[in-house]
Amino acid sequence: MRSQPLYQTDASLLVLETSALDARPGAVLLDQSIVFPGGGGQLPDRATLRWSRGEATITAVTPDERGWWHALDTEEEPDGPLQVQVEPEFRRLMCELHTLAHIANSVVFREFNGALLTGAQLSDDETFRLDFDLPGSDAARLRELADPINEVIRADLPVRAFLMPWDEANAVPGLFRSKAVSPPRQDDGNVRIVEIGEIDRQGCGGTHLASTGLARPVRVLKVDNKGRQNRRVKIGF
Repeated sequence: MRSQPLYQTDASLLVLETSALDARPGAVLLDQSIVFPGGGGQLPDRATLRWSRGEATITAVTPDERGWWHALDTEEEPDGPLQVQVEPEFRRLMCELHTLAHIANSVVFREFNGALLTGAQLSDDETFRLDFDLPGSDAARLRELADPINEVIRADLPVRAFLMPWDEANAVPGLFRSKAVSPPRQDDGNVRIVEIGEIDRQGCGGTHLASTGLARPVRVLKVDNKGRQNRRVKIGF
């Protein structure tokens, strides 16, 4: 059974020295991965694989029962000692945006009677958007989200993650916040829960800051109606 990926246990780990469990032209199988593959609205990491005779961009990461296949932008078959390196600035941006998205989600969940998420997207232009199931909601109230989000940033709350049995988490109201999609059950039957101080706790597989105080203040850029019940909030710095 493959182990929990390292990007979930330590988002600050950006370099991995390793060797291949298996290889084929254009891909290597590693027993661990520091590369976030994308998902849940978070963009995939930008990462490079280096070996004695060359280097390549990692284009995708997919699991199998032994570990993690890393697809490359080359048909070469790397061998020997390998180094995986994640681009630090982009990882940091995704951690920041994902942490802020959790904070915004927690505010809306609290202030709008448990409103569920219907979509999320982090962007490389330093913005993110969240879609909520909010029929008849007041757009003016959504435009005021920046103040409570920035209060949480100033409070510098710790962000931590832990594993919990999936069935147990599914039975707790508010741990799964998406209207249509639940966090995936891991091979061991657990789900990863991300907790921000006392204000937020929900299932999530992405990367985050170590504390809210590491994020920059935000402002609400736009609020849109995307259908009869869907409200989209776009937030940036």
